[in-house]
Amino acid sequence: MFYSSTSFFLCLLFFSITFSHVFGDKVFTGTYGVNYGRVADNLPSPESVVTLLKAAKIRNVRIYDADRQVLSAFKGSGIAISVCVPNELLKEISVGEDRAMNWIKQNVEPYLPGTKIRGISIGNEILGGGDMELWEVLVPAAKNVYAALQRLNLAHQIQVSTPHSEAVFANSYPPSACTFREDILPFMKPLLQFFSQIGTPFYINAYPFLAYKNDPQHIDINYALFKKNPGIYDAKTKLHYDNMFLAQVDAAYAALEKLGFDKMEVIVSETGWASKGDDNEAGATVKNARTYNKNLRKLLLKKKGTPYRPKMVVRAYIFALFNENLKPGPTSERNFGLFKPDGSISYDIGFTGLVPSSATTSSFLSFKGIGSLYAMVSTSCAAFLLLVAL
Repeated sequence: MFYSSTSFFLCLLFFSITFSHVFGDKVFTGTYGVNYGRVADNLPSPESVVTLLKAAKIRNVRIYDADRQVLSAFKGSGIAISVCVPNELLKEISVGEDRAMNWIKQNVEPYLPGTKIRGISIGNEILGGGDMELWEVLVPAAKNVYAALQRLNLAHQIQVSTPHSEAVFANSYPPSACTFREDILPFMKPLLQFFSQIGTPFYINAYPFLAYKNDPQHIDINYALFKKNPGIYDAKTKLHYDNMFLAQVDAAYAALEKLGFDKMEVIVSETGWASKGDDNEAGATVKNARTYNKNLRKLLLKKKGTPYRPKMVVRAYIFALFNENLKPGPTSERNFGLFKPDGSISYDIGFTGLVPSSATTSSFLSFKGIGSLYAMVSTSCAAFLLLVAL
């Protein structure tokens, strides 16, 4: 069927008005999620991961591809999952809607509705990255994926988005002074215009750990870890910030506002703290990782906004679910996990159903044990129901 450009954008406007206020809750249940990276050779099976997530009551997950085994394992779990079109496929997807349609039919549609796929990320940290060709194809790729979802009548339940790194900003201190880089604006503006039309939030990867690691002499680690500290005062907005995380979120809001997108929601697509690092990676300790992630979880569970956007509830995906032993780069890259490869927790931040692994603890309930327990309970319930029926 042929659609004129005018008809297409009228449809975009319709979807924007209809779904902009309900998309957030559909894509993101509550305020807390995790990134499930798998650059490792020692991780538990996806089926075991689903068991772990349920035990920890984590209901939102992002993955960096559309792995068949993972999507099959999440079937019937009720966990909202966001998949990703890998960076290396963006050029092909940008060529035409048919390429996007083929990708969705292969990687998304077969798993619906059993697997709760609620988002498709178009690449990861494209703008501000080193491949300028990807900057140019980001918007066409996003539009093609969205158009394909529309044709399949899935655009109302699967959100198209893309996460950005802090590299898209020229500056972010104080929060009110934040602006996008000039060289990125020709690509960011049309992307934001399109996302505004279809009701997509702005996703930012915000890492106080990286800011502190790069400048430990001038950044108070207590400010980065949500601990008691003098904080900072933004003279323009007359707002006080006692933690860097909310300052980074409000910096994104300030940059969006300067471009006319003051109604766009900001969601943190990645944040976390490394539990181990190289000698030159300040702050990368188990104690600091536990403090950051525990305090962050407390903040998110309050379901409140930021100083600059008090009515916009803060939502964030934590990086990451597991330590990933095959990730390249400094030691910290391989030590962001909330959980160890065997499924035990890296440090206690209050998850229920799991216990920390230590020399004094031998009561860890293994995946096999949890699965056996579920099976035993299910069998007992079934037997009881049979007796009642008789």
